Amino acid sequence: MANTVKKFPEGFLWGGAISANQAEGAWNVGGKGLSTADVAVYRKHLKRDEYEKHYLITNEQIEEAMKDPTDKKYPKRRGIDFYHRYKEDLALFAEMGFKVLRTSIAWTRIFPRGDESEPNEEGLRFYENLFKEMRKHGIEPLVTLSHYEMPLYLVNEYGGWTNRKVVDFFVHYAKTVFSRYKELVKYWLTFNEIDSIIRHPFTSGGIVPERFEHLEQAIFQALHHQFVASALAVKYCHEIIPDAKIGCMLTRLLTYPYSCHPEDVLLAQKDNQFNYFSSDVQVRGEYPKFMNRYFREKNIVIEKKVGDDEILKQHTVDFLSFSYYMSLVNSINAEQMDKVCGNIAGGVKNPYLETSEWGWQIDPVGLRIALNDLYDRYQIPLFVVENGLGATDKIEEDGSIQDDYRIDYLKKHIEQVYEAIQDGVEVMGYTSWGCIDIISASTSEMEKRYGFIYVDQDNDGNGTLKRIPKKSFYWYKEVISENGLKC
Repeated sequence: MANTVKKFPEGFLWGGAISANQAEGAWNVGGKGLSTADVAVYRKHLKRDEYEKHYLITNEQIEEAMKDPTDKKYPKRRGIDFYHRYKEDLALFAEMGFKVLRTSIAWTRIFPRGDESEPNEEGLRFYENLFKEMRKHGIEPLVTLSHYEMPLYLVNEYGGWTNRKVVDFFVHYAKTVFSRYKELVKYWLTFNEIDSIIRHPFTSGGIVPERFEHLEQAIFQALHHQFVASALAVKYCHEIIPDAKIGCMLTRLLTYPYSCHPEDVLLAQKDNQFNYFSSDVQVRGEYPKFMNRYFREKNIVIEKKVGDDEILKQHTVDFLSFSYYMSLVNSINAEQMDKVCGNIAGGVKNPYLETSEWGWQIDPVGLRIALNDLYDRYQIPLFVVENGLGATDKIEEDGSIQDDYRIDYLKKHIEQVYEAIQDGVEVMGYTSWGCIDIISASTSEMEKRYGFIYVDQDNDGNGTLKRIPKKSFYWYKEVISENGLKC
């Protein structure tokens, strides 16, 4: 068995993933407007009970950010300068053998305010050049239309996604980029982790909590607008690029019951159902019945326009993509139990799992469970578009970065993708998150690194931005060349 390889299906899309708001920088270059990402402040190693506060932004913080002409407090404004260095970075991805690169378009590069009738040509040209460069290297673009960077103008003037008008603005933006890149991009995603608006209303939906008396009502109304916008994007993608595939994207928050106590099992079942809510709407084309009780008990009433239900039903996605980093545990006695945190969600400590330095419960087998559950539920192709380990990397005296811990994490998770495929699950591909070090989504720190490629920059923006391949770079290169894992 020493020389055998666990082979993946022919044509499996190996690659990596980044986002525009965490990588590009150049926040005030090329006619780009301010986005929600440009007001995200640096927070080092947030504790579990601080995450919720970090994501809830205030009017005062927005006003302060708008007046600040620097990137000192706002690391996503500088990113890793992918905007100017993408050719160098793509060459490194090509050296690894990437078949696909997941990235996003910054909405404010195309429509700086979000409500303009005419797009910004300089922004359109940047992405055209980027996608052409990717294709030159044989790398398929997998492009997310909205990845945590809605125009700040739409937040201030329209109330973010709570306003129905934003659906029309988004559809105009989507049709613009579909038309421009129809020969270059064949794989699209609508919203990054669309369900995250429930946890992070400003980051995902441009919702400033103090502006709304009934915050949950605002969140779920905004989410409905995103569902409609996503379905219309599917419609126009199919019309404008008939040979394209367009999917949705879910944060897969797999929850286990702490014990076999029926109430623990029921609680975990409810958590998992709630996690499926957004994908149910986008894959099945209708609201799941279990949400009726939730809305009733929370006094939430979704306002729909005539024809909304038909739009959702007629324009479902071609595939389901998702992020997976860790699993969760819940119990009816959670308040009396040890807790863990994470950049997405926290929960009861699982005694059978290791915990990362950022408080994640590392659970590779959970990825196999998640893949099987999702495929059993929907029976459409799946795509793992985010999976990775945030860790502190150190440069050795010889200049190398020996990130065996990252290799171990990724290897164990990829093994479970292989096992899920053997179970009969249809998996399109795998893109490791943060394939080059980028600014952290949750804390805006640079120290929390995911990449196969080290970027010389610290939390304060100091450094040369030099790119240095890590040990994992060469390991992943071999995985791709072998189309699988050596046993």
